[in-house]
Amino acid sequence: MTSNTVGEQRLATRNLVLATGTFAINFWAWNLIAPLGTSYAEAMSLSSTQTSLLVATPVLVGSIGRIPVGAMTDRHGGRTMFGLLTAVTIAPVLAVAFAGSIDSYPLLLLFGFFLGLAGTTFAIGIPFVNAWHPPSRRGFATGVFGAGMGGTALSAFFTPRFVDWFGYVAAHLIVAAALAVTAATVFALMRDAPDWQPNTAAVVPRLAAAARLPVTWAMSFLYAVTFGGFVAFTTYLPTYLKVVYEFSQTEAGTRTAGFAIAAVLARPLGGVLSDRWHPRTVVLASLTGCAVMALVVALQPAPEVPAGLSFLLMAFVLGIGTGGVFAWVARRAPAARVGAVTGIVGAAGGLGGFFPPLVMGATYDAADNDYTVGLVLLCLTALVATVFTFVKLSKDPVQQGSTT
Repeated sequence: MTSNTVGEQRLATRNLVLATGTFAINFWAWNLIAPLGTSYAEAMSLSSTQTSLLVATPVLVGSIGRIPVGAMTDRHGGRTMFGLLTAVTIAPVLAVAFAGSIDSYPLLLLFGFFLGLAGTTFAIGIPFVNAWHPPSRRGFATGVFGAGMGGTALSAFFTPRFVDWFGYVAAHLIVAAALAVTAATVFALMRDAPDWQPNTAAVVPRLAAAARLPVTWAMSFLYAVTFGGFVAFTTYLPTYLKVVYEFSQTEAGTRTAGFAIAAVLARPLGGVLSDRWHPRTVVLASLTGCAVMALVVALQPAPEVPAGLSFLLMAFVLGIGTGGVFAWVARRAPAARVGAVTGIVGAAGGLGGFFPPLVMGATYDAADNDYTVGLVLLCLTALVATVFTFVKLSKDPVQQGSTT
């Protein structure tokens, strides 16, 4: 191994670590409103619909916004986009602090909309780390980067505690300061891969070209099931545990954090396994496991150990699936369009997590106190995705112009 190769590996590792940390901090900011939703509802006398809209607005914007941000990353590079988006996010964080301090629901909705920009950083990191690593390591690299989604768990755990310890406004100032330090670090230390070349074609035609690729919609569907399932569970699990198992809000929140951490830890494993066995194998295992665990959860296993193990297994299979899907994107998407494809696929994943909680609420059986219908629908969706993957998607095809 030459010294030059060792140096390149060190640079790749450094930039992977920087990208993952930047992603996590931005996801913390993206999730600032949700952990305080109950407090907002009490302070402003919000209905459940108003509270749901408040919490969902950053999620929707952060999902849809990944499409143009992914395309812009192809053009401007990950370093520039990471630094700019992180710096820009400081403003809505401070604006949310102001709106919450004066109990203004309309302003919280408005500033929450712009806070959604932080969620678009996912579409920056995938093409950035993809360019730094050879095809044989891209599953590992995208899996490690994807673990930055644990920033949502950090926010859920620390944001309410920061409010208790330091006060509402001070808690937001701390997050804003963390974003400022992160942006400065990005500009000072992060570098685009030596082989990366900007795609200077117009954004709209590039997005249209990415949308015409079969791989884009195939991976969008799979990511809507795997990552969408993760988002849906982390969003609705506190309510589910409180209703079905009668846990307190704190107890339900702690268990939800455990679910999120398990999925986050499993995501890099999904990438590593994809490098070894192929993403198709990993995704098939994930979808099959999701279908099985949906039925197990529907049986309402007893607390603590049976139920806890069931939800941890569900988190695990969803986590490896998210890692597997993006390892597959790295293999199949043309190199010049990875950012655009990532944006569309990432948006599909976020949107996939928005609708299941609505379905769970609509199909809840109050008489028997269960969510069987919603969980059976999840099982059927996972089975459809399994059959689609097995029948329609082979292991080997690579899009024309890919680097693999």
